[in-house]
Amino acid sequence: MVRTKGIKVLIADSHPVVREGLRSAILKEGGGIKVVGEASNGSEVLKIARDKKIDVFVLDIMMLVHNGIETASRLLDIIPEAKSIILSIYDNRMYVERALKAGAKGYILKESPTKEIIRAIREVHNGHYFLSPVVAKFFINGYIKKAGGRISGPSIVDLSKREKEVLQMVAEGMTSREIASTLSLSPNTVFVHKKNIRRKLDIHKQADLVRLAIKEGICKL
Repeated sequence: MVRTKGIKVLIADSHPVVREGLRSAILKEGGGIKVVGEASNGSEVLKIARDKKIDVFVLDIMMLVHNGIETASRLLDIIPEAKSIILSIYDNRMYVERALKAGAKGYILKESPTKEIIRAIREVHNGHYFLSPVVAKFFINGYIKKAGGRISGPSIVDLSKREKEVLQMVAEGMTSREIASTLSLSPNTVFVHKKNIRRKLDIHKQADLVRLAIKEGICKL
């Protein structure tokens, strides 16, 4: 069994209240995990990383100067073995993929319970990756789909390129006539695409289509 006592953690978040909440939660339930540094932006993280030994960096995705993803990447230039976890409000596959490509080892949601955050710190410290269950589902579903298996819940994998374009425009609030004009299609063709999108996704409410498009990174808030 890998020993995980004495893990030195840095917490970086723009809001002092969030940092204090995390620090208190880790102190209460961390069992050997110690918060040895705090920062309010990416620049401060990089400075502390040069001066102090940190085992795991917990980085808010929305930090100023350098956001969490940029900071995770820059940390690797300073410390090639740096282990970072992105703390985020976004359960969006696009952000998760960007974080992992930048070198982060974990991605957890701010709404996660303390035990999940503690587990993420331990797993990442031990050399593993850790994703909150909600975002991990994106990758599991994608793998199963590629393998020819079945997945639960709506997925945009089966949509054609044109259907994805139509879905994006629907999510952005465009009317069928506006979509037809933009894509040089007839209104009837747009109607057929929208019908096929709803059938493939098994989603029939406009609001639910918008939520899925945002979650999948097809359109932004």
